[in-house]
Amino acid sequence: MYHYDNHNHVNVPKQRRTFCKKCKVHKPHKVTQYKKSKERHAAQGRRRYDRKQQGFGGQTKPIFRKKAKTTKKIVLRMECTECKYRKQIPLKHVTLEDKRKIDYLHHP
Repeated sequence: MYHYDNHNHVNVPKQRRTFCKKCKVHKPHKVTQYKKSKERHAAQGRRRYDRKQQGFGGQTKPIFRKKAKTTKKIVLRMECTECKYRKQIPLKHVTLEDKRKIDYLHHP
């Protein structure tokens, strides 16, 4: 079918002016890529799972193995520079802009 390279990706600047729901006006937003945080060992689900796993009897809950998706969407995290309100936008073909790379492209 189609072959996707970096040419199809959208370059997103590290800061972009966009609408802030809290300020109700366009403001500059800091753009970062969302990353999953470290798992908390004291979370209720983790405590319940650890308790259930104790003792004899092997694996007690199903381990999901039928992964169907081949690509993951990148989630952009936008933070308003004024009020610090954050919103997240999932996108498929996107790369965060690198200043050095852009300078190189504009000035050979």
